[in-house]
Amino acid sequence: MCDVSNSASTPPLSRRLLSEFLGTALLVAVVVGSGIAAETLSPGDVGLQLLENSTATVFGLTVLILWFGPISGAHFNPVVSIADWFLGRRSGAGITLPDVGAYAIAQIAGGIAGAVLANVMFEVDQGMSAKDRLGSGHMVGEIVATAGLVALIFALVRTGRGAFAAPAVGAYIGAAYWFTSSTSFANPAVTLGRMFTDTFAGIAPGSAPAFIGMQIIGALVGIALTLALYPDLSKNAGATDDDTPSGAVIPHPH
Repeated sequence: MCDVSNSASTPPLSRRLLSEFLGTALLVAVVVGSGIAAETLSPGDVGLQLLENSTATVFGLTVLILWFGPISGAHFNPVVSIADWFLGRRSGAGITLPDVGAYAIAQIAGGIAGAVLANVMFEVDQGMSAKDRLGSGHMVGEIVATAGLVALIFALVRTGRGAFAAPAVGAYIGAAYWFTSSTSFANPAVTLGRMFTDTFAGIAPGSAPAFIGMQIIGALVGIALTLALYPDLSKNAGATDDDTPSGAVIPHPH
C-alpha cells in the first residue's frame, strides 16, 4: 500500500468510497457465500468445508484487490486504513484522517451488505449469528493474523513491491485460515458483517467486540514491526516510472 494523497491523479472521495463499499461487500459475500456452499456440498466434514471456504477467499480477495486497487487502494479493512494514515502522515504518503473515518463507514456498511447478499443468494434466513467464537486461543489468533497482514502489506509498500500485494495478501489470508485458531478474520468490517449470517462463516455479536479489540492490537503490532524493519518509505513505493498509479493495493500518484 502507498498513498492516495491529494493530487490530480487521485480519484475523488466519492469514487473511492464506492470502491471500498463494493470491495468489502463482495469480499464478505465471497467469505459467507463460499462457507454456505461448503456446508451444503460437504456436510459433516469441517476440514473440507474450511478448505473450500479458504480457497474461495484466496482467489476472491486477489481479484478484488486487482479490481478496486487503482481506485481506492483496496483497503477493505479499517485497521489497514488507519495504518496507511499513521505510517504516511509525516511524509504525506497516506490517506488523510477524515478519509480514514469515511473509509471505515463505507467498509462496515459494505461488510454488512455482503453478508445480507450472501444470505439472499443462498436463500438463508436473515438473522444474527449464534456462533460463539470467544476463547483465549481465538484472541491470540486474531492478534497474530492482523499483525501479519498489516506488516506484510506495508513491507511491500515500503520496498516498492506493491504490484505483488494482490497475490501476497490473498495467499497470506488463505494460509492464516489454517495456521490461526480464529481462522483469520483480521478485519473489523468483515467481523461486523459476519455477525449478520447464522452460517458457517458467522460470528455471534457477543464475540465480535473482543475480536475487534484484538485486531486493533494486532494492527499496532504490525505497525511497530513495519517501523522496526522498514523505517524508510521507498521513493519507488507503488509508483511506476511514467508517474501513473501502479494500484496493486493503494495507488501512489506523485
